[in-house]
Amino acid sequence: MKDVPILYSFRRCPYAIRARLAIAASGQTVELREIVLRDKAPEFLEASPSATVPCLKAGDEVLDESLDIMRWALAIADPDNWLEPDGEGLDAALELIGTCDGPFKRHLDRYKYDTRYKDADRVEERAAASEFLRTLDRRLSARRWLFGNRACLADYAILPFVRQFANTDRDWFDHQDWSALKAWLVSFETSGRLQSVMHKWPKWRSGDARVLFPDA
Repeated sequence: MKDVPILYSFRRCPYAIRARLAIAASGQTVELREIVLRDKAPEFLEASPSATVPCLKAGDEVLDESLDIMRWALAIADPDNWLEPDGEGLDAALELIGTCDGPFKRHLDRYKYDTRYKDADRVEERAAASEFLRTLDRRLSARRWLFGNRACLADYAILPFVRQFANTDRDWFDHQDWSALKAWLVSFETSGRLQSVMHKWPKWRSGDARVLFPDA
């Protein structure tokens, strides 16, 4: 098979999950190289300016941000029209993703990994992150997906992070009055779309047989 782009990934990372979701949705094929974060392959460190996953190497082009990888894949093929949200349009979807990736992710990290931050109060960080989730719940109370009756880029860029938040303390999360948000999340968690990008790949080492994603 001819050379294909290389995706350095880590199965559980929400950034890598959303990159894989977009690649799979676009129908593109990449070579997946599973990285172990505590023992990063030298080839990955050479390719990634930030030394973080995901990182896509397509010829001489290197994309080191997950949202860039999503948009790269969907610019090639977007059969489900993720780049054309209902109603408010792509700029509004990108703004919502920006809130997820900025303030929400900061509070999520300080909630999930509070012992890493000297000034983090776990309960306060959870409460601050929850403000964003309430915003999503209000949107979803009026529509099936964040921007209408079909999924778009915002849904699949944000869902992996809501999943990470929920799984930090699932009992607490399940007791919150976010019925629309919880239904949206459970639909994602039980979907074939998510399961198809969550295989348990072995750690990649130079010289290993090539692993194609999505599975051939």
